[in-house]
Amino acid sequence: MSHTVVAELVAAVMKVEVAVGQRVSAEDPVVILESMKMEIPVLAEVSGAVAEIVVAAGDVVNDGDPLVVIAPDGR
Repeated sequence: MSHTVVAELVAAVMKVEVAVGQRVSAEDPVVILESMKMEIPVLAEVSGAVAEIVVAAGDVVNDGDPLVVIAPDGR
C-alpha cells in the first residue's frame, strides 16, 4: 500500500527535492512550498521509495492536494 504526502495549505511549489525511485526516510524533505514569501518544507511521513511525483515547480496546490507518493518499506 502506498502513502501519499499531501499539501497542508494553499501554496506554490518552489522545488521538488526528490526523484522517482529515490529512497527517503521519515522526516526527509520531499517538496518545498512557498506561501506568503515563506519557504515551507514538506516532509516524508514514512520511509520508503518515491513511487510518483504528482507536482512540479511552479504548480499551485490546495490543502489536501497530493504531492508525492511513497511506497513504504516493509509492505
